Amino acid sequence: MKDTITSLLDGAVSALKHQGVLPADLQPTIKVDPTKDKAHGDYATNLALMLAKPAGMKPRELADALVAALPDSDAIHKTEIAGPGFINFFAASDAAAQIVAQVLDSGDAFGRSLIGKGEKVQVEFVSANPTGPLHVGHGRGAAIGDCLCRLLAASGYDVTREFYYNDAGAQIDNLARSVQARAKGLGPEDDSWPEDGYRGDYIVDVAKDFMAGETVSADDREVTASANPDDLDAIQAFAVAWLRREQDLDLKAFGVEFDVYFLESSLYADGKVDATVERLIAAGHTFEEDGAMWLRTTDFGDDKDRVMRKREGGYTYFLPDVAYHLNKWQRGFKTVINEQGADHHSTVTRVRAGLQALDVGIPEGWPDYVLHQMVMVTRSGVEVKLSKRAGSYVTVRDLIDEVGRDATRFFLAARRADSQLTFDIDLARSQSNDNPVYYIQYAHARVCSMLRKAEAAGQPFDHDLALANLALLDSDQERAVLNRLARYPEAVENATRNREPQQIAQFLLDLAGDFHTCYNAVKVMVDDATLRNTRLALGLATRQVLRNGLDLMGVSAPEEM
Repeated sequence: MKDTITSLLDGAVSALKHQGVLPADLQPTIKVDPTKDKAHGDYATNLALMLAKPAGMKPRELADALVAALPDSDAIHKTEIAGPGFINFFAASDAAAQIVAQVLDSGDAFGRSLIGKGEKVQVEFVSANPTGPLHVGHGRGAAIGDCLCRLLAASGYDVTREFYYNDAGAQIDNLARSVQARAKGLGPEDDSWPEDGYRGDYIVDVAKDFMAGETVSADDREVTASANPDDLDAIQAFAVAWLRREQDLDLKAFGVEFDVYFLESSLYADGKVDATVERLIAAGHTFEEDGAMWLRTTDFGDDKDRVMRKREGGYTYFLPDVAYHLNKWQRGFKTVINEQGADHHSTVTRVRAGLQALDVGIPEGWPDYVLHQMVMVTRSGVEVKLSKRAGSYVTVRDLIDEVGRDATRFFLAARRADSQLTFDIDLARSQSNDNPVYYIQYAHARVCSMLRKAEAAGQPFDHDLALANLALLDSDQERAVLNRLARYPEAVENATRNREPQQIAQFLLDLAGDFHTCYNAVKVMVDDATLRNTRLALGLATRQVLRNGLDLMGVSAPEEM
């Protein structure tokens, strides 16, 4: 309907150009939006206000001219001019209701598109250090990142999901020493416990399995413990594999999978870090000062130059990030999206600057970033901070065990990534309309219940009868549902382009609200078979769109609640 109205307005503009009312070279962007108040129609445009000045007319006068010049269309019942010159469109009942037929015909494909044209997109998300279970912040990144991938795939992109393992550096040394201490029978209360040692119960489990000579299989390796508490290298290899396996189990419990696991250590083993340094030196963007090697990132928008190689030796952490992203570019990804925590904000500018300094054709502003804010978990209004398993933070598995996968995923992805999030365990567990997940899933289950009742009454849904009489869906409540259904493809496209999966969460909440209101106001199981079947068809279309949207969120669509 929105496209139809846009096309009609485009025809009106062309007609007014031909009449000399509008300048011939005018190329306006026609904006049509759903109305907030259905008393003002289904859609509205401010086109007359936008074009009044170039036309040399008052907005309402131009609105009158635009309406008069609209091509005839059976899709429009009437138009009205409101306020200073807004044009309101009332859709014809049968035209508006055709969305039901479209949804039922398209099924799972409704809302999917080919706007991506098969373009390769890599999304890197979670990318947790293999030093402990995934915390709730990683969970938010997993939920948002996975939803982004689902949106991109639904919009015709060729998506690669990538997890970057920071398996090199001081935190890995600290992990190994923590496990070694536990293997030797030490605890955090002992004087010889590592200063920054990891304290969670999982370290005890790693040490126990190491001393038992266990074998663990991660995604790309199998490691058998030597059971020698003095062999720190063996402990490190075993601990990293053990925790990689553990994180993989966390992610599978969360319904998240990856196509590629990339190891930071491989950048050093394959010489990619050294090769990146050589490229930067050859490009003339480095200098030596105070015994350190610096990169002139200020040449590319950074607020100060950055150290690449420290005075005491060893590279700073941003250099392997540059090498890693160069590798992404060399793998052919022209669009890369990094979903990371807000604590990575400071690295965005310097990584992009480092990539520009390579002079290899990487465009400015590449890669894209989606940064999420912190999550606070509460129960009974009090913040929950500790997990016995992790020792100092709430894990993703804690939340899944408490409220289930569906509520965990939805709550973590249902707010803008750049907004702080309070995860209310009590709300997520509740079976009430205040719980958005329950509210949406209940709408889906309600339609399933309607269909079961129809079958039980010997009145199964008649598809042909329903689709031949869709114009009967003309109550205000039914039209609200119809208009909401029609907006779903646009919601998917906008959420994809803006990298904002929370737009789908909000759409589903709005659709569920419209449906529940309609269900309470309009009786479905009436004696009139024609009317009953058209209303069942509206329910079926609603169920389909709810299912499609929940799938983009990685949330199930139950048939019973």
